[in-house]
Amino acid sequence: MTDPAKTAAAKPAPVKPVPIKIDFVSDVSCPWCAIGLASLRQALASLGDEVAADIHFQPFELNPNMPREGENSTEHLMRKYGSTAEQIDVNRENIRARGASLGVTFRMDRHTRVYNTFDAHRLLHWAELERRHVPLKQVLLRAYFTDGDDVSDHAVLQRLAEEVGLDAAEAKRILASNVYADEVRAQEQFYLQHGIQSVPATIINDRHLISGGQPPEAFEQALRQIIQPA
Repeated sequence: MTDPAKTAAAKPAPVKPVPIKIDFVSDVSCPWCAIGLASLRQALASLGDEVAADIHFQPFELNPNMPREGENSTEHLMRKYGSTAEQIDVNRENIRARGASLGVTFRMDRHTRVYNTFDAHRLLHWAELERRHVPLKQVLLRAYFTDGDDVSDHAVLQRLAEEVGLDAAEAKRILASNVYADEVRAQEQFYLQHGIQSVPATIINDRHLISGGQPPEAFEQALRQIIQPA
């Protein structure tokens, strides 16, 4: 007859997930940030119980001086990067196709303006305090790139906050005030001063930098190397 104690002892101990801290520096109007986040999430899903990821979204404004009314996206890109309209169209198609491969829908026909994103970052700062920052980030990206919403509009931001379970009245109060402005600016300056000049920038455990919208396989490989015991 089998000894239950010996049987229990023979079973391998469950693998304890390795805790990792992830600072994802990005802007909600950055298409490569949407692609990078989708890739990162797929990589984490592949790792499964091997890691326990603690994700923080850090603010970065691609266009900190953008006026409230925004600017036509094609005109903005032509002026900012010196690109032709044809080059912009080719780049947009590459982004659309790359996003589609990751389940991210870019509707370029709706995404026609670039907006100021500072208030969106303030709302994300509050959402992290409420532990709702991950779903809010997702709906902000969807609102901008899929639905073509104005992510500087307070009514839009309030609606999105409510959609992910945040208090709509509190969101309205925050947006109507200057709450969290200093905190967001301080975070922006911190990453700029530490050499982050383009996004997305994924920083693991305050030490390891993964730059750009890498494919899921690249994120997974990097994360596996990081969690390997020394």
